[in-house]
Amino acid sequence: MTVEPESTFAPLQLRIPEPAARPGEAPRFADVALSDAGSVRRPAVDCPENDLLDLAYSLVRVLDDDHQAVGEWAGQLTSEQLIVGIDDMLRHRAFDAKMLRAQRQGKTSFYMQALGEEAVACAHARALRPGDMNFPTYRQQGLLIASDYPLTEMMNQIFSNSRDPMKGRQLPVMYSSKDHGFFTISGNLGTQFIQAVGWAMASALSGDTKIASGWIGDGATAEADFHAAMVFASTYQAPVILNIVNNQWAISTFQGFARGSSATFAARGHGFGIPAIRVDGNDYLAVSAVSSWAAERARRNLGPTLIEWVTYRAGAHSSSDDPSAYRPKDEVGSWPLGDPVDRLARHLLATGVWTNDDHAAAIANASAVVDAAYAEAEANGVLGDGHATSPSTMFDDVYAITPPLLKRQRQQAGY
Repeated sequence: MTVEPESTFAPLQLRIPEPAARPGEAPRFADVALSDAGSVRRPAVDCPENDLLDLAYSLVRVLDDDHQAVGEWAGQLTSEQLIVGIDDMLRHRAFDAKMLRAQRQGKTSFYMQALGEEAVACAHARALRPGDMNFPTYRQQGLLIASDYPLTEMMNQIFSNSRDPMKGRQLPVMYSSKDHGFFTISGNLGTQFIQAVGWAMASALSGDTKIASGWIGDGATAEADFHAAMVFASTYQAPVILNIVNNQWAISTFQGFARGSSATFAARGHGFGIPAIRVDGNDYLAVSAVSSWAAERARRNLGPTLIEWVTYRAGAHSSSDDPSAYRPKDEVGSWPLGDPVDRLARHLLATGVWTNDDHAAAIANASAVVDAAYAEAEANGVLGDGHATSPSTMFDDVYAITPPLLKRQRQQAGY
């Protein structure tokens, strides 16, 4: 065999992904693959995975440029259900704004908004049934809000006060409520994805009818737990919905790093034999329709579904982040899929079931509800005012029967 001389080859190089635009440049979203509203087919829920390949590369959209619902995915919700949906999102947005201000005022240490992503969680929550279990990340507070979890309870935890349901054991935004189908948030990115699959497997093994819904961000799909979850969900055909929220940015790293050379995040599903679908996450009607389709698949023992929700994080990653350091300042206004609240409002206006006065009243009502909850929670105490849960609770809820060693430690600590 002839060995080519080393000088024959060019120096090796790595491909370093780059976002379409940096601060100071004009925003560009030319690489975001879109489909015309209503153009993507709605297959039967029992359609085999190898007949669904196109859905991982197209984008399910229901609302067109004239704010009408078109295509096979339309017609799934009544006008009354849509009004509930916009009320959920307005309450969510008002809650986020209130709590971010509270953080700026020093009343809590940390907060994370879901500005621009409200439709994903709110519509998905309404598509599930009582007893189903979500395994969320830290940006799915809409699941709780849309399931009518008390806002005061959420605020008590954010304030870390004496009524904090987590007793100060979790970060302010890491909620937990079994009754509302919201599994305890984990601070370790990606762990909730494999936990969702395990819970779904346990539900099936016990002969139950409840399904799981796992959540992960685009950046965390690079974690090993994502791939482990996909293997187990595929192998055992677990009754689980696997949600990837592609909001374009993983803290300060754009989604191209985690996506790699794959055309879409949804396309990864087919490598595991899992039906996958890519959806406009800022279209409440599309989110609801696809969530219901995937939930029906799980309930009918047809296995998992991977959904990529294409949306945009309009705000900062968290209260400690400054997005102007890594993306163009006016990028939000250039996002081609718009704002979810505005789009649903325009649809309701276009169909004649909503007026500008109705919308103004809904905004005022959402603010009033949030303000009332805030006043109640603030009366229970805020961060650093002496109304925190007693440190003695660190010894509670650890063992069914407290062992002698823990009793001695508690006594030594003065509790």
